[in-house]
Amino acid sequence: MKKITFFLLIFIFTASFSSRADEGMWLPQLLQKLNESRMKSLGMKISAADIYSINKGSLKDAIVSLGGFCTAEVISSKGLILTNHHCGFDAIQNHTSLEKNYLRDGFWAKDNAGELPNKGLFVTFIVRIDDVSNTVMKGVNNNMDEKERQSLIDKNIAGAIKDVQKEATQDAFIRGFFEGNQYYLFVTETYRDIRLVGAPPSAIGNFGKDTDNWMWPRHTGDFSMFRIYASKENKPAEYAADNIPYSPKKSLKISLKGIKENDFTMVFGFPGRTMEYLPAIAVEQIRTVNDPAKIAIRDKALLIIDGYMRKDEALKIKYAAKYASIQNAYKKWQGEVLGLTKTNAFLKKKNYENIFQQRVNANAGLKQQYGNVLQNLAEAYKNMEPFGLGRDYYNELFSKIELYAIGMQLNSLVTAHSKGEAVYASRLKQVQTSINDLLDEYDVQVDKKIFETLIEIYAKRQDKNFVAPQLLHELETTDGSYAAFTNRVYSQQNLYNRDSLNALFAKPAEEAIAQIGKFDAINLFKSLQVTYQQ
Repeated sequence: MKKITFFLLIFIFTASFSSRADEGMWLPQLLQKLNESRMKSLGMKISAADIYSINKGSLKDAIVSLGGFCTAEVISSKGLILTNHHCGFDAIQNHTSLEKNYLRDGFWAKDNAGELPNKGLFVTFIVRIDDVSNTVMKGVNNNMDEKERQSLIDKNIAGAIKDVQKEATQDAFIRGFFEGNQYYLFVTETYRDIRLVGAPPSAIGNFGKDTDNWMWPRHTGDFSMFRIYASKENKPAEYAADNIPYSPKKSLKISLKGIKENDFTMVFGFPGRTMEYLPAIAVEQIRTVNDPAKIAIRDKALLIIDGYMRKDEALKIKYAAKYASIQNAYKKWQGEVLGLTKTNAFLKKKNYENIFQQRVNANAGLKQQYGNVLQNLAEAYKNMEPFGLGRDYYNELFSKIELYAIGMQLNSLVTAHSKGEAVYASRLKQVQTSINDLLDEYDVQVDKKIFETLIEIYAKRQDKNFVAPQLLHELETTDGSYAAFTNRVYSQQNLYNRDSLNALFAKPAEEAIAQIGKFDAINLFKSLQVTYQQ
């Protein structure tokens, strides 16, 4: 099969046939200039304008970002979208109970009235993408230090955003590519009334579970369906009972003819990123240092959650999405290590770099400018290794501990309060919603066991230069007992009790801030964060 794989924000092009392959990455608006003829030679029957156009409906208008974390496809004239089962997993879980176990049994709405709304879920369309590199890089030169350079770039971006022509319902942002050497403006439109239409039972949608995850060929019915709703003017609108199904500019036609050998294939989606251009030393660090550390932490967390889920059906529902989320990257990293090892990726990268160095050395001008690039990169990555590992230990540990999330959300109110009443009031609404949503799926015994297990890994394996002195001191006062230390951290139950927290939110700002300052766990978490940031 001839393949092209490309992503809406960054496109990755792969043609696999006989003995050669072309690889790279492109943005969709560049296809006509760079890739259209090559794609047609591989069997593509549509034009680049059919893929990306601002003058007519094109594939970019049928491929959407779901929730900022997945791709979905518009497949009907009434806003029906198709995505993976695991992408809809959290939404399905939110509607699941012991009485209506949609995760286990599946769900299908009989009509529009039976479709289920999903708070916080959204769909984003790309309206257009413009190259604004010249505007963003205006005044930037090679004599600037990094701080000065970034300051000017940020200023230029802020000015460019102000000048963007867009509709009231549209958003605009600028993103850097190729390590800040190129910049693109994205104008987007986001719809926030997204309703669950249907999903198969998990026995189908998640068949094989982690055994089959990231493995091909897949044997799972990994799909779920949602519908986009809009105002009567077909514009973005918050959820309302009288919203109507969205009428898209473009929807995909699904063929039942099947495929045959050497058919042209194209994959189009979100998010767009690649690590294709990492140097050899960075690839080897991923394989031997960073991925193994992250795998070890997630392995412990998954074992704990799985043990509790097997004992309690209600808790199984509560933690299903969290477990799946932790498991997803866990399996990916395992495969990454395996793949990089089996393909001798490090040696292949080194061969590419040797060829590059030979070509540079053969040209006096290139040698003067780029002769030390590979050596400098190797030295930089070697120097960064302990910091990268420290980052991974911190992020992996504390992203699994929900008491930490609660504590840092509350601490953000302290920061907001220092900026004035209006900022505090706005942040308070966000924090109250976020924490109450978290508590809907929270079990303190599970969280405590995860904390006890992972904090031991952190204390023993993290570089001591990156561990907060307060943590080491408190561990000493419990004679190194991680169980005793955990009980102390979780002893102030008001920190994770819904009624107590809502009472705190209702207090005058000064009183609330004073109470937040008395939580020992928050003070510990702050010390950990400060040490990490330093």
